[in-house]
Amino acid sequence: MKPPAACAGDVADAASPCSVVNDLRWDLSAQQIEERSRDLIEQTKRVYDQVGAQAFEDVSYESTLKALADVEVTYTVQRNILDFPQHVSPSKDIRTASTEADKKLSEFDVEMSMREDVYQRIVWLQEKVEKDSLRPEAARYLERLIKLGRRNGLHLPRETQEVSAGCRECWDTTFLPSRSRRGLPEDFLNSLEKMEDGKLKVTLKYPHYFPLLKKCHVPETRRKVEEAFNCRCKEENCAILKELVALRAQKSRLLGFHTHADYVLEMNMAKTSQTVATFLDELAQKLKPLGEQERAVILELKRAECERRGLTFDGRIHAWDMRYYMNQVEETRYRVDQNLLKEYFPVQVVTHGLLGIYQELLGLAFQHEEGASAWHEDVRLYTARDAASGEVVGKFYLDLYPREGKYGHAACFGLQPGCLRQDGSRQIAIAAMVANFTKPTADAPSLLQHDEVETYFHEFGHVMHQLCSQVGAGPGGTHVERDFVEAPSQMLENWVWEKEPLLRMSRHYRTGSAVPQELLEKLIESRQANTGLFNLRQIVLAKVDQALHTQTDADPAEEYARLCQEILGVPATPGTNMPATFGHLAGGYDAQYYGYLWSEVYSMDMFHTRFKQEGVLNSKVGMDYRSCILRPGGSEDASAMLKRFLGRDPKQDAFLLSKGLQVGGCEPEPQVC
Repeated sequence: MKPPAACAGDVADAASPCSVVNDLRWDLSAQQIEERSRDLIEQTKRVYDQVGAQAFEDVSYESTLKALADVEVTYTVQRNILDFPQHVSPSKDIRTASTEADKKLSEFDVEMSMREDVYQRIVWLQEKVEKDSLRPEAARYLERLIKLGRRNGLHLPRETQEVSAGCRECWDTTFLPSRSRRGLPEDFLNSLEKMEDGKLKVTLKYPHYFPLLKKCHVPETRRKVEEAFNCRCKEENCAILKELVALRAQKSRLLGFHTHADYVLEMNMAKTSQTVATFLDELAQKLKPLGEQERAVILELKRAECERRGLTFDGRIHAWDMRYYMNQVEETRYRVDQNLLKEYFPVQVVTHGLLGIYQELLGLAFQHEEGASAWHEDVRLYTARDAASGEVVGKFYLDLYPREGKYGHAACFGLQPGCLRQDGSRQIAIAAMVANFTKPTADAPSLLQHDEVETYFHEFGHVMHQLCSQVGAGPGGTHVERDFVEAPSQMLENWVWEKEPLLRMSRHYRTGSAVPQELLEKLIESRQANTGLFNLRQIVLAKVDQALHTQTDADPAEEYARLCQEILGVPATPGTNMPATFGHLAGGYDAQYYGYLWSEVYSMDMFHTRFKQEGVLNSKVGMDYRSCILRPGGSEDASAMLKRFLGRDPKQDAFLLSKGLQVGGCEPEPQVC
């Protein structure tokens, strides 16, 4: 039975020697990736075979639990070396080899997760050892392994098996003639590949899709792009998704769960699908009046623009209108000129300010490693030390610019867990932040939209969670409950809406001047812009996810269209199938997309209760945050970590206020603990 990413040893020991060696390497050929994948499988299987072949009277902590944790340290690091290149390597051959390696290793993961012989030895160990003889981390880890074994059906007859499937991701190319470009910023147009016939080549990746939907004045261009975006791999993925949902439901029933959502949520803070349904329904009810007001504003903006541009006003808001007019709300009602604002966010200035803020808050010191080996020349590697002791706590890579074949979103990848090795030394954590910000050229710097600055702050928060986590046995870093995993980084997004941090990470790319006070204040005020519509759309996606994993006959496209009309008040584009492009459904967030909103309850409570009251750059609060929330990783229940940091149970008030909603004295709180 394969455990979660784990660490050797029993508990973290501050006195343990620290191994600062970076065991990761990025120079493997496609053939070497294939060979090393095969070797890794053989070596890891040998350990599982030894554990599973033990006579029950020989089962011990060292021969079973520690043996599995030790091999998992090696396996996790080596696996990342082999499967991470598929996301970032500039070589197509290496990306292909890495993808194949990932498939084989995933099949092996499934095989090991179904090792009944190993599961039986773990159960025997739990019955054999005295609970008090294991330190808390090891005891929790043991209990988690047994729970995972039961969730894989290892306590049942051999009729339950894991099923793996994944949706495809397509990034089609389209071309813009000159008449289709009105409203698009010059720097964006200049960044596009120019064809011989004068058209510009664009893809459906985020760095192209969002500017087109937000800025283009031509409704027909926006319609075509939005329609194409939500039809990516429609037929193939729709079939995969339906099969995947059916197999998940079948497996959950065999394991004694009413629905797949209930099966998944057992390991989360929410625990049941009914709790999630109540949370989403109550929030939707509170946000609907705000959404109606915002739709009325958008419709009036559309009416005025149609009159001004000589376009036909049809009295409706379409899916391809949403981002465009939401951006117009920011620029007209709050008078935030996003094109002007981004001139104050050159990526080098943002990076310098961001790193400085994180260092100050968390008691860390970062140092750029000149000439460090990486997978591409654009990538930078940094060492992070504890500022007080000088001890290395980890390393992180920044891979910020797009390139052919690269992962198309922004994400943090944990590459090496920070934990105790088999010999008792502490292995440092290593993580990578991957993004797709506009790449600077000889003529123009990389200028970030404010929402990209927010994304940067968020994803780097995940990097810090990986690096600051210190555990012995058990999951570290971001391996917390899935509906809490976003909370630490969501909490840190607040810094890009506060005056002092904003001034520290901004400067005009030509003049070096600070953001004008008036523009800064308008930006901060604009945080309330479109909050109703944005969060109602999040509820739609979360409800689609829940419907597919609680109902047996829900049609993804029909369910999405119904919820868009009912909750958001904006119809889905006919002929599209957004759920077929919704990667979260197949990428590990099944029945858990609600977690983005759920975890925001905690993020807002943490920010307003401690940082807002005691100082957003208060290093003492920052160190409390590092100690109480980041350091334990997944070795403790999230509710226990929250209560220790807050000094009380979490509340919903700050979350509701952040959405522009009034909070009364008798406001109901979500069932979050």
